[in-house]
Order: sequence, then C-alpha cells, then structure tokens
Amino acid sequence: MGSIKALKCRECGKEYEPQFRYVCEECFGPLDVTYSAADGAKINRHTFESREKTYWRYFELLPVREKSNIVSLNAGLTPLQYADKLGERLGGMKDLYIKNDSVNPTFSFKDRPAGVAVSRAKETKLKAVGCASTGNLASATAAHAAKAGLPCYIFAPSDIEHAKIAQALSYGAEFVAVEGTYDDANRVASIIGDQKGYGIVNINMRPYYVEGSKTLAYEVAEQLGWQVPDRLIIPVGSGAMLNAICKGFEELHELGLVDSVKHLKIVAAQPHGCAPVVDAFKRNSDEVIPVERPETIAKSLAIGDPGDGLYVLKRLKQYGGLAEEVTDEEITDGIMMLAQTEGIFTEPAGGVSVGVLKKLVDEGRIGKDEKVVCYVTGNGLKATEAIIGLLPKLTAVKPDAEAVSAMIGARS
Repeated sequence: MGSIKALKCRECGKEYEPQFRYVCEECFGPLDVTYSAADGAKINRHTFESREKTYWRYFELLPVREKSNIVSLNAGLTPLQYADKLGERLGGMKDLYIKNDSVNPTFSFKDRPAGVAVSRAKETKLKAVGCASTGNLASATAAHAAKAGLPCYIFAPSDIEHAKIAQALSYGAEFVAVEGTYDDANRVASIIGDQKGYGIVNINMRPYYVEGSKTLAYEVAEQLGWQVPDRLIIPVGSGAMLNAICKGFEELHELGLVDSVKHLKIVAAQPHGCAPVVDAFKRNSDEVIPVERPETIAKSLAIGDPGDGLYVLKRLKQYGGLAEEVTDEEITDGIMMLAQTEGIFTEPAGGVSVGVLKKLVDEGRIGKDEKVVCYVTGNGLKATEAIIGLLPKLTAVKPDAEAVSAMIGARS
C-alpha cells in the first residue's frame, strides 16, 4: 500500500497505467486502483493521530500522488455516534453505532468520492468535471469543482424539479438538461466525457471516485480503536459504496492495522420498489434483474440497474451477509426513530439503513450483543417532503402566557 501503482481489472486481472481509463480493454470489466507496497510499510496505527481531521488523513491510501493537488472542503472524519438510545428502542442493543455522514460540507457521503475524483482530475490536468446525478453527487461534485476552479457540468433529465439541483447550481455548475430519463442523461454524459476529455466523476473517473468511499471503513476502524465491527448496515443504490467499504477493511488488514476481517458481516439495505440486489439475494441468483420504474421515497437509492450489483452479491457471500428491503412506511419510521432517539435527521437513504436494522433485530437475525455500525449517508434537510406529512400540525395561540400554558398542559 502507498502511492498509486496501477489500474487492475476486477474480472481478468489485467493491469494498466493509472491513466484516464475506466474499463478493461480485454473483457470490459471495471478497473480498481492498486497501490505500491513501499509506503505501506511505513504506516502504523499512530501514523494518522496528529493529522488533519478529514479523510485526507489517509493520503497514502488514496489515488492522488501530490498533496498540492488535493481539493479539500474538509469533509470526512464524521461522527461515529454511540447510539445507546436507539439501541434501547430496538430492544436492548448494547453496542450500536451510527456513522453520521449527514454532516459533511454538502451534507452527504458523496463529498468523499467526489472530492477524490475532482482532485485526481486536477492532478491529471483535465479541462472540466461533471457527473450524471439528480441530487447529492451533483452538489458534491459542483462544490469541489468550485474549490478547484474547474468548470462543472451536471447531466440530468430536463423535467427534474429545480429544487433538486438548486444546491449544485449555487456552486456555479452548468445544468445540461437532457430530454428523457436519467439513463439517457447518463449515456450523454458518458459520450461527452470521452469526446471532450472531461472527468465525469461517476463514469470515466469511476476507478478513482470509488476510492473516496472506502474511507468510511478507515474512519470506523480508527474511531473504534482499530477494531473491526461484527456487522455493517449499508444502504445500496449502485452498490459502489458497499464494495468500497469492504475493500477498505481488507486494505487495513493487509497493512496490519486491524486484525482479521473474517468475522465481519455485511447487510445490504434497499428500499422496496427498487431492490434488485435484495431480490437477487433472496432468489439465490447471480443475476440482478433491473427495475425499470423505481418507486420509492428513497430517491438517492432509486437506481434500477445497479452498476456494482453483482459485486455486492459477491461481497455478501464472502462476508456471510444479508440483504433486506423496507417499505416507504418503514423508511419514514426509521427516519423519525433516529431523529427522536439520537438527534440525527437523515434523508430516506438513512431511513432505509435504520429500517432494515430494526427489521432484522425484530426477526432475530441480528444479535443484540453484536457490535453494529449503521451508515447514515445524507441529511434529512435535503428531503423534508418524505416526512412532512408525519409531523404535528401547527396550531396558533394568542401571545398570552396563560393560554400557552394551558395549550402545553393539554398536550402533556
């Protein structure tokens, strides 16, 4: 481990120079970043102690060669909150933690992969960056592009609600409104990126982009005193984050920073209405059948044809994992339960994680003594429409202390 060495095909193993490429020429498999072992020998548990409080503290394990090329908004090293109140609500879980990525600079975990990809784009002197996205990734990419001084293009369907991309556009990104579906926008982004040499972070920059998400493993391990949890609850859209987190724990083991990862169990959490990985897992099949029309309030997970779906299934087999889905009602219940026990307000993707956790605990499939980390990936302020109907109706009262006291007394 250490400085970037090569891009290696996940399927056939062919290696390439770490250049501007993202699929294998031989088998069209995805490419992963590998690192030279030279710098890894110098890394130990004390290496990171006095470093900056961002995910760039793990610089040697990320695909940027020169620190001068880092584009940082100070994302990462987010709280790993001991969730004792939520644990009590779930029937007495004694060792439950929430990894709260809702407090990143653009309020989602996407600041991690977007920041790494934009830094790599700067290092390789690309002219512009962009992404195909309708939400969190658009905001994260645009914010980092603004910091880097790079033009940024957001590709999305033309009929998207303007509010969904308002944050991204505030950073100065240009909206490319594509007539058609998200898949159409994704296809156009891919073509434009290749033609013009733009870094489309979740397409032609993907090998570097996904490396940012593995820092969710590094931080959890460090925050637990370099222990590996018993179980992780991970929301799944494309599946890239789950795969990256597994890679992160494996790299820590290779470096001798954590003990064996063999006891680690993974849970893939998806919303009902867009759960192709869960469907495949429950059918005991290696075929992930795409969902043509996702229907769920968890919009950030509504990826009908997950690019890393097959690799999620492989990880679940490797780590004795589970895959489960929850309904919209279970998602909103999860949002409210997390907010009212731990003071964390999450978007529906986090509600999926908490909802699946509750479901598996209720069914006895997760033990109450397990050390469990539940990943919360985005902020609830981005999707208030999901729970607005569940909140108390506001009742006006005259500006009179007695009247207010009577109203409060009636409610308590």
